[in-house]
Amino acid sequence: MTKKASEMACANCAIRAKAEANPKSFMARLWRFHTKFCPGWKAYQKALAAEAAGNRADFS
Repeated sequence: MTKKASEMACANCAIRAKAEANPKSFMARLWRFHTKFCPGWKAYQKALAAEAAGNRADFS
């Protein structure tokens, strides 16, 4: 059973928020590097994709 994307830690991550606020900062570079191997981030992305696919099916 998978969680909703909004319930996952990545949705409210302080590091992610700082990286998005200032994309040219060191923190943003570190964040982008981290997302390449983080299993939690990959699960979060899958959850977002699943929710988006579900939303498209509702409007069709």
